[in-house]
Amino acid sequence: MSSNSNRIETYEDFVKVHGVLLAASGLPQSLHRQLFQKLTTETFDAGSYFKIEVCEDGRQRRLVLDSQSMPKESNVFLVDHAWTYRLSDAFSQLQEVPGLAQRMASLMCVDTDLDTDSEEVDAVNGVLHENGTKSNVEDILESEIHNATEKGDGTVKWLELEDADIGDDMLLSLNLSSKFPDLQALSLCGNKLETVEIIVQEVTKFKNIRALWLNNNPVLEKCDHCMEDAILQGCPKLEIYNSNFTINFGEWALGFCGEVYDKDNPSSLCLRDHPLQSVTSLDLSNRCIHDLVNKAFSPAEMPSLSHLNIRGNPLEQNSVRELLEVLKGFPCLQSLGVDIPGPLGESAIEILESLPTLCTLNGVTASKILEEGKHVIDSMLQPRLPEWSADQPLADRVLSAMWLYLMTYRLANEEKIDETSVWYVMDELGSAVRHSDEPNFRVAPFLFMPEGKLSSAVSFSILWPIQNVYKSDECTRDFLYGIGEDKQRSARLTAWFHTPQSYFINEYEKHCQKLQFKSLSYTPTKSSNTESLHRSDGCASRVYTDIPYVEEFLTRTEFVITTEPKDADIIWTSLQVDEDMKKATGITDQQYVNQFPFESCLVMKHHLAETVQKAHGSPEWLQPTYNLETHLPQLIGDYYVRKRDGLNNLWILKPWNMARTIDTSVTDDLSAVIRLMETGPKICQKYIEFPALFQGRKFDLRYIVLVRSMDPLEIFLSDVFWVRLANNPYSLDKHSFFEYETHFTVMNYGRKFNHMNTPDFVREFEVEHQVKWLEIHQRVKNTIRSVFEAAAVAHPEMHSSKSRAMYGVDIMLDSFFQPKLLEVTYCPDCTRACKYDTEDLVTGEVVKGADFFNYVFGCLFLNETAHVTPL
Repeated sequence: MSSNSNRIETYEDFVKVHGVLLAASGLPQSLHRQLFQKLTTETFDAGSYFKIEVCEDGRQRRLVLDSQSMPKESNVFLVDHAWTYRLSDAFSQLQEVPGLAQRMASLMCVDTDLDTDSEEVDAVNGVLHENGTKSNVEDILESEIHNATEKGDGTVKWLELEDADIGDDMLLSLNLSSKFPDLQALSLCGNKLETVEIIVQEVTKFKNIRALWLNNNPVLEKCDHCMEDAILQGCPKLEIYNSNFTINFGEWALGFCGEVYDKDNPSSLCLRDHPLQSVTSLDLSNRCIHDLVNKAFSPAEMPSLSHLNIRGNPLEQNSVRELLEVLKGFPCLQSLGVDIPGPLGESAIEILESLPTLCTLNGVTASKILEEGKHVIDSMLQPRLPEWSADQPLADRVLSAMWLYLMTYRLANEEKIDETSVWYVMDELGSAVRHSDEPNFRVAPFLFMPEGKLSSAVSFSILWPIQNVYKSDECTRDFLYGIGEDKQRSARLTAWFHTPQSYFINEYEKHCQKLQFKSLSYTPTKSSNTESLHRSDGCASRVYTDIPYVEEFLTRTEFVITTEPKDADIIWTSLQVDEDMKKATGITDQQYVNQFPFESCLVMKHHLAETVQKAHGSPEWLQPTYNLETHLPQLIGDYYVRKRDGLNNLWILKPWNMARTIDTSVTDDLSAVIRLMETGPKICQKYIEFPALFQGRKFDLRYIVLVRSMDPLEIFLSDVFWVRLANNPYSLDKHSFFEYETHFTVMNYGRKFNHMNTPDFVREFEVEHQVKWLEIHQRVKNTIRSVFEAAAVAHPEMHSSKSRAMYGVDIMLDSFFQPKLLEVTYCPDCTRACKYDTEDLVTGEVVKGADFFNYVFGCLFLNETAHVTPL
């Protein structure tokens, strides 16, 4: 390095400073020098080799090689970062940084409306045609009759009146059945039809109609199956209703999906016996088919069928064996799309063994499936494309679309790792590199430190070929590089692609069934013999502690503080007492310690959920909770079921083992849930969207639980508890999810802190909500007892006669004032308990803050019960 500064000037200096980063990036050593040269000269030359193309109807971009060829590992390119931020700052930056929202919206292809034609909209009844002009509905009808006359006998059999502002009165006045008595297909999509009776009256006049589309009319938002039943009764030949097959489906519906019938050929021109003989490809996906086996769907009618897609259909009226027998009869069937698990079973391998003529299953070659032994497979997944409405602000569009583009890293130095991750969006070129399971490029983040220090770091991404690439090839990367099925790769792809919903829903339903049968009851195996540390010689018990408040406020004569762990009778520490610590400090198994063996089953969030579920299944006081490292498919299934049923889908993600809501997020975006896994192991828990509020603000309650013994279970609830209040009024507005002080309550670490005396809170809460706090308090006590019973029964190995511990239990109340468990904390921060006096809510007796640890140690080590309640 230069003698005047630490600035990097030589390649050797670069490698010395960036060695760890180079190794982590995976960049081949042969490209290290080239990277150094481009970084030091700020060379961004990718534009000379690649070009960006629009795809997916303008809703995505892709990167293609524009030069003749690029050999494997022959070049490395710098990619700039267009936007770098902490997640909590995303919305505010989009609002405040000039031009940021516009650039991100353009980069993510959400800066224009889906309908891009420049059309003028008339205020009177009219419809828009492709040429942008308006036409009255009557003009459309006359045009259809004219066209039918020119082409044949003047009989209109297919009529499309979509997005024509047709309301109930207009439908009546049009008198369509008298003008088109032989109509076979009618589309009234996107109109303003509202009244069931009028629609049924007019539609059932068409006795020969085969297909009817009423999609996107107001009537469908409020009617049940009654209208459908009435229409089917009045139109006995109807085979397609609102894009779904009816129970009457047959040759016409199959012909429509097989492209035999359409507007130009609405029915068989000649009444031949087998109109479907020419069908080779048939897409029956998402047609709500319950029974596929009928006379029309048979090898006799479709002997040439080679490609079939039956995904997204329940098919619950057919057995696996029945469907397989029918499919075996199609002699030319080579390609099949079907949900797995689904109507043909749960194994791709078993399906291929039953249908040996298949060459591909769900887009994957049969030989590859059999070679890799995969039971659940898919390929050619459809990408998730951003969705937005014309009136949605650009910032909101970006917030929704960004999870398809984001990448992340976390800063660290020799002393500590940054508590919150950094998220970034690559520039237009980098963001155009799409996913492939067999990529030809690799991308990695890289921090360049020109001054040799982290404070001088500039972030880039680096891009290099890992295969030989040729002109016009699309340049792709693996979004989940290094992540295999052991880390739920297929499920994680759901962040970017539409994966088979039926598979995840099935996994969720199996998970629910398993929880339903969990109900372990607590039965102590030992009698109570917890010994007191009262010493007969009158000497004090020696206490070693690294917690200042214990050292300051433990003033009872029965205890004395010592600075040597090996000399103590009681170890009260915030650190984990493991074998390494015992060797280093001289702690022995004969000393009392303020932690229980295997207490991680309570104090680590994923283990807490597992413990409760193992013992109690799915109790009301625990929100649905998933360990994303092991139960992502089940969470995705839960999300899909809630979406299907119109239920709230707001979730909170919490790190396994971090306090103070660090790296905690609230979202209703499934892609966000999955992508947030990248910042560390987390649980995903159903958010309490309707909590009890105090003066419009969210709050939770911190209770202190003292545990003398796990077998038999001897636990006590301290009379001292406190409320933690959010600073902002509660809101479910999407923008508020980025506001810490709206959705979170821990404010005593660098934020505005408003302490409220517990008795005052209780009195005001009772008045505000007209409730009795003691009734709520009893429910809370029952919940806390159940939590520790779960630990005792699920993890009997927790018991230790030399353990005494204090835990913080955080509880929230829902809008019905029912307790919900948030978390259990080891060695909780008791600053408030020591700093503020309070009073016993039952007796009214004053509880001095300065005596808090005197009561705690009296309960745990002297078997006293002052200011605690046995549970």
